[in-house]
Amino acid sequence: MAQKPSIPKGTRDFGPQEMACRNYIFNTIRQVYALYGFQQIETPAMENLGTLMGKYGEEGDKLLFKILNSGDFLRGTCSEEIEKGSTGHLAAQLCEKGLRYDLTVPFARYVVQHREELTLPFRRYQIQPVWRADRPQKGRYREFYQCDADVVGSDSLLNEVELMQIVDTVFQRFGIRVCIKINNRKILSGIAEMIGAADKIVDITVAIDKLDKIGLENVNAELLENGLTADQVEKLQPIISLSGTNAEKIATMRQVLKDSEVGQKGIDEVEYVLSKLSTLNSQLELDLTLARGLNYYTGCIFEVKALDVQIGSITGGGRYDNLTGIFGMPGISGVGISFGADRIYDVLNQLELYPEEVTTATQLLFVNFGETETNFILPIADKARKAGVRTEIYPDSVKMKKQMQYANAKNIPYVAIAGETEIAEGKVMLKNMITGQQQLVAPDELVAEILSAK
Repeated sequence: MAQKPSIPKGTRDFGPQEMACRNYIFNTIRQVYALYGFQQIETPAMENLGTLMGKYGEEGDKLLFKILNSGDFLRGTCSEEIEKGSTGHLAAQLCEKGLRYDLTVPFARYVVQHREELTLPFRRYQIQPVWRADRPQKGRYREFYQCDADVVGSDSLLNEVELMQIVDTVFQRFGIRVCIKINNRKILSGIAEMIGAADKIVDITVAIDKLDKIGLENVNAELLENGLTADQVEKLQPIISLSGTNAEKIATMRQVLKDSEVGQKGIDEVEYVLSKLSTLNSQLELDLTLARGLNYYTGCIFEVKALDVQIGSITGGGRYDNLTGIFGMPGISGVGISFGADRIYDVLNQLELYPEEVTTATQLLFVNFGETETNFILPIADKARKAGVRTEIYPDSVKMKKQMQYANAKNIPYVAIAGETEIAEGKVMLKNMITGQQQLVAPDELVAEILSAK
């Protein structure tokens, strides 16, 4: 007996109903991006490893899916190297390409490669899958979609403001209550300076970023393991646990970082963004533990949490001043956000927030009694489709019971029946599958009846 096929862990199949829901997510985000003047691009699923490596920190590099070279990929590799198991060295020899980890680094590569074709500031959005060799768990997948929007070629903090307005608009449309958390990497750099560990900024941000996942005790242990002294870790504690209103936190941090020029600049940037977003519908919180472990962030950083579902962040992003410099084009600042479509999908499922029309595929099914009846209903079905009614004709002339069972199984709300009597009158019998009511209608009346019920 053949073994039942399966899919890799951390990946999922999506059937028609699920795809209808996912497309609702993508289309909603796409429409909001377009409202703010963003244009769509796409980049390849795989990039040269040189493009990807070193952009996500040491931990991020470990999560890159690497692609073996085509053909005899072991050519030029000696058996001793294989036996030693030097994975890093071997990967460099055996793999020239990798699956993209996110959409931001490929976008930076795109900007550098196509600079002469772009008008700056360039506002782009991109909705494509990414891959991470992470441990699968609830809300965390190895293959998942990101829905990114970025602005490059502008230092203005108005970009940060508009991106947060986009976040607010999208989740308002979804009906999801969220909290938007904001921090600034310059503030974190100032904190590192203040405790005398400026050279440990990466270790500090990577550890603090895990606070929600592993807890304060384990974060402190990781900081000690990474070379911070007990005194430095102790100085971090009041900052990590700082509470109060946004204004109170800003006032406290201004005093704490009074001797840090970079820290003060970070506070100025956060204060500006917060002041412009006072009318936002969503909760907005300055969270000094928000670090977003990716190394390329340099300014304001954002993360969005759903208030009514226990799940990780469903949107994130921030300012990155130096990313294109890695590809030979310094001086181009960028800022972006990324909606986690797969987590948003899970949240909408748990809260049952999908509009009814999203989960309804076919609206009208014509019963098939044979050749004569098919010839009669074909132009009517065509008329219904041209009017925007999603319409099927049952393809086989089988017992009516089977056709009605098909309609019930697919939750089709209307069934049209045309036998000898109906054809003689030039009409069809329209049955409402929800109420059970039937009425004899002309083709124009059939379309009007269904459209009025939307």
